[in-house]
Amino acid sequence: MSALKWQGWLVGLVTVAGLLVFAPLGLYVWASGGEQQQAAPPRAAVEDVRVTGCRVDPASRRVVAAVEATGRAEGVGAYVVTVEFRDRAEADPGRRAAQALVRIPGVAPGATEYAEAVGPVWPVATVPWCGVAGAEFTQPTPAPGLP
Repeated sequence: MSALKWQGWLVGLVTVAGLLVFAPLGLYVWASGGEQQQAAPPRAAVEDVRVTGCRVDPASRRVVAAVEATGRAEGVGAYVVTVEFRDRAEADPGRRAAQALVRIPGVAPGATEYAEAVGPVWPVATVPWCGVAGAEFTQPTPAPGLP
């Protein structure tokens, strides 16, 4: 065989080897969308809600917390907020605090909706502390067959 024939085979083998190495990498980059920015992970629902007031109802002696939720950009949704009631701001690791759930439905993006969480009967001459212990955000799912 002549030298030119060997060079042709060598170029062909190097080309095939390069395709075997770089083709999967190119397909991976293409399939992943290239260098597009990934969407930011959704923030925790606890960041969207807060307790704006904490009082003892004079008639029932139950503690009442005013809760507000600000809507997300993802669309209309509902919040389920767990409100905690304690006699001081610092949590006592040995005691379990009283909790109540409050649902805030139909919160539109950027809108602020309000609700009240009703807690336990509160002892006389004790000032309550109310805070958010947890929150969940849900969006309604469309019915099958509807756009």
